[in-house]
Amino acid sequence: MSDDVVLVTRKGQVTIPVSKRNKYRIKEGMKVLVTDSSEGIIIRPITAIEDLAGVDAGKVSIARMRQKLDEMRAQDRY
Repeated sequence: MSDDVVLVTRKGQVTIPVSKRNKYRIKEGMKVLVTDSSEGIIIRPITAIEDLAGVDAGKVSIARMRQKLDEMRAQDRY
């Protein structure tokens, strides 16, 4: 891990260095989660749901997904 020093503007804004934006795939318009921790502020990128489309492609068959869904529904009886 490398540290970067950034300037806080009058409005409380900071610029995420390009090396960190590239590393964490942070693009213009993305949202980030700002968390308060005992060590300080943590900024984490929030991946848009659209960017996750197809992430599990080929890992499971449709038949297996339907079977698993049916099993879950059978257990969820009130």
